[in-house]
This record gives sequence, structure tokens and C-alpha cells, in this order.
Amino acid sequence: MARSTTKTIITCAVTGSIHTPSMSPHLPATADEIAEAAIGAAEAGAAIIHLHAREDADGRPVQTPEAFMRFLPRIKQQSNCVVNITTGGAPTMTVEERVSPAAALRPEVASLNMGSMNFGLYPMLDRFENLRHEWEREHLAGSRDRVFRNTFGDIEYILRTCAGNGTRFEFECYDIGHLYNLAHFLDRRLVEPPLFVQSVFGILGGIGGHPEDIMHMRRTADRLFGSDYRWSVLGAGRNQMRIAAHAASMGGNVRVGLEDSLWLGPGKLAESNALQVRRVRQIIEGLGLEIATPDEAREILELKGGDDVGF
Repeated sequence: MARSTTKTIITCAVTGSIHTPSMSPHLPATADEIAEAAIGAAEAGAAIIHLHAREDADGRPVQTPEAFMRFLPRIKQQSNCVVNITTGGAPTMTVEERVSPAAALRPEVASLNMGSMNFGLYPMLDRFENLRHEWEREHLAGSRDRVFRNTFGDIEYILRTCAGNGTRFEFECYDIGHLYNLAHFLDRRLVEPPLFVQSVFGILGGIGGHPEDIMHMRRTADRLFGSDYRWSVLGAGRNQMRIAAHAASMGGNVRVGLEDSLWLGPGKLAESNALQVRRVRQIIEGLGLEIATPDEAREILELKGGDDVGF
């Protein structure tokens, strides 16, 4: 079983590449907005900030080191948070594009998707009809026939590209098979414990958000990795807080943020990432648990430290 820790790590994913600017006026889209959202989430109690970049002009996802450097130095100067840079980017990007910011900027943590999958965003077209930018409609509609490619070769390419920079990975597992893929790379010694496993629930194309799905993911990870992993969860959309509460009660860490859900409650848009962090912090502390500081998260995950990065 995953080694229990006395404190719960909160990750906040502040913007992502799933939601588009027309869906919420509160979704960070410019570099300044992303920086402010990250700093605010850290002040609210998030130890780790998971980051994507966007074009200032229209909020389109972009994956270059230069785009990340528009906000990373400011976040580092004004926060002690652990920075987690995506290597997922967006399903339309090549693996070379996706890994380039993490390879160049050497963050403490980078995300890594652990398998190819359908990643269905197109149902959002029925809920958000008034899209301001043409790319938003193409982005959503294209997911009907798009496979989010994360082959064994892609995963190995990312691992080997970042092997010399001391970055650890947040292994994003959207289904049970992704855990077995991770076990494969552990057997090959291309990854090493402690593994930071992020179980993702509620994406169309991945595992659902039923309590049995959560238990199944946890049981499988326990069996495959024993004490060699640290477990975290995220629930997409309306699943967010319910799944966070369930996992926290089981000793898991949690992830929230506007990448995963635009909402604070039924019919109520979250006006900031910090509000979601505060809400999940209330849940965690209501369970009699304590949240981890960034430095405590570094100790739990055995990270290299914020001074040994490239930004």
C-alpha cells in the first residue's frame, strides 16, 4: 500500500488545454492571468502548481519554452510553490513539441500521460454555443475523431529527454491500463520510486467517477507499486470535489483547478483557482487532516528543490 503521510498535498492546475476562454470569464488565458492565478492558488494552500501556456491574443494552447517563460519567473519570485510543467500540452501537438518546455526549463515536476486514449471534449459543444474564437469550435469538435497519442515510444522519449535534468513526473493515469504501463517502465528502470501517480476520473474516454472506480484504481496501484508510490486524484467537471473528498478520506492527495473543472458548485462558476483550493482545503481539514507546504511536498515526493530549475 502507498506509504501514508501525515499531510495532504494539494495540486492546482490553473488553466490546462481542455476548457476554452469562451466557457468562463474566470479561466486564465494570458500570461499575466496565469501568473496571478498560480500565485493566488499557492497562497490559498496549493503546494504544487500544474501549468500550461496559452497565447495572449486568443487563449489558444501553446507549448514553447518562451511561452512558459512569460510567467514562470514571476511565479518563482512570488511563491515557494512546486512548479509542474505539462508534457501533455494538447492532443494536436507532437511529442517533440510537448516535451520541449520541460526539457529546456528543468522543473521539479512535469506531468506525463501514461497511455493513448480517446479524449472526448465534443459534448461541450452542446453546453457552450457562443464560442468567440474559431479555434475553440475546431478544438472541441475535432476530439470526436482524435486519439490522444501517448505510445510506449512517446513515453520513453519524454522520459529519456528529461532524464538528466532531475525532474520527477506526475504520472497521469486515466484508466487501469495506464497503471500497468507505468509498472512496465518501472520494471525497465526508466522511472524510480517514489512514483507520483495522479489518477484521473471522469474524462470521456477514460475511467468514470463512480466510487467503485476510485477504489479499483487505488487497489490496483497498491498491488502494482506497494509502498513505492504517492497517490493523488483529480475529478473532472462536477466530479471534482466529491472525488477529492473520497480520496482524501482514503489518505490520498488531491488536485483541483480550472483545468479540471470550471465550477465551484452546481451552476456556480469558480471565480478563481484559489477559491477551489480553499474549498478542497476545507474538506481536507474537515476530515482532521493537514495540508502539506511546498517544502513538505518536496520531502514527500523527494524532489530536487526549487533552486535547481531553468527559470
